[in-house]
Amino acid sequence: MIASSTLNHSFAALADPTRRAILARLALGEATVMELAKPFEMTQPAISQHLKVLEQAGLIVQRVDGTKRPRRLAKPGIEAMDQWLAMLRKALEKNYDRLDEVLAAMEPNRKGKR
Repeated sequence: MIASSTLNHSFAALADPTRRAILARLALGEATVMELAKPFEMTQPAISQHLKVLEQAGLIVQRVDGTKRPRRLAKPGIEAMDQWLAMLRKALEKNYDRLDEVLAAMEPNRKGKR
């Protein structure tokens, strides 16, 4: 089972639309702070703060490349959320399967009443 504190930090980080947009950009490939800051009307320090939150949540990692510090998605953090969401999807599918069974059982009764 995935630690709830890990998920709490991950989903709290995703509550901000700027951080979701940063993750969407990083899904295309790694990027530097300046590259990540371009589409936003905020300062580089503000973007750096968002990156810090994403790093602390385990959703992104930093790589050292000379003087550059490009960020990329962190596979373990993304996979942890995906596993948790997969558990919910599975439960939802079971609920829909049970509903399908109930509706299928009701179908013969509906046809006889017409």
